[in-house]
Formats: sequence, structure tokens, C-alpha cells
Amino acid sequence: MEARAVAKYIRMSPRKARLVVDLIRGKNAKEALTLLKLTPNKPAEPIYKALHSAMANAENNFEMKRDDLYVAQVFVDQGPVLKRFRPRARGVASRIRKPTSHITIILKEQKEG
Repeated sequence: MEARAVAKYIRMSPRKARLVVDLIRGKNAKEALTLLKLTPNKPAEPIYKALHSAMANAENNFEMKRDDLYVAQVFVDQGPVLKRFRPRARGVASRIRKPTSHITIILKEQKEG
């Protein structure tokens, strides 16, 4: 049995978010929350919220114990890219790309034994 949470359309680069996600993969859920709380990177906050939501889903929907949860899978996919334009010299406009990310966290319960 697994519990999951998906945070969609987060306004950050997936490449930068993957650096933070790699820190918590395979760790105990409570330990991962603490790690994200102390991480100074910008992607840590939405990943923290998604992990917290996944833990709540596991506890309320599947009656799993919060202490036995671990991060089984976590990945960041690319969302749509917002394209904006900025005026430049000599009447030219250059494109500004504002990427978005979809963060998926899957928690499982550790087997005792």
C-alpha cells in the first residue's frame, strides 16, 4: 500500500528541484521533513509541503503509522513553460522562459521483521 501527493505547476526549474529531491529519496519520512526544513534552497519549501501532505494522506486515508513511513519514490517532472518577452536594445525583444515543475512523492510503510 502506498500514499502519494502531487504538487503541480510549482514555479521553479525542475533541474533545481531535483537537487533537493535527491536528498530525501529513500529516507524515513520524519527525517526527510527535518532535512527539508533545514535546507536553504528555494525548492525545499514546496517539497516540504508535498511531503507533509503525503504523510497526512497516508495517515488519514490508509491508516498507516506516521513513524513507519519512508519516501519510496520521489520525482520532479517538467510542467508547462511560461514564455514572457523583455524589450532589448535596437527594438528587439528576447524571450524569458519561466519553467514550472510537478512534484510527486510516494510513501510506503516499512515492514517490521
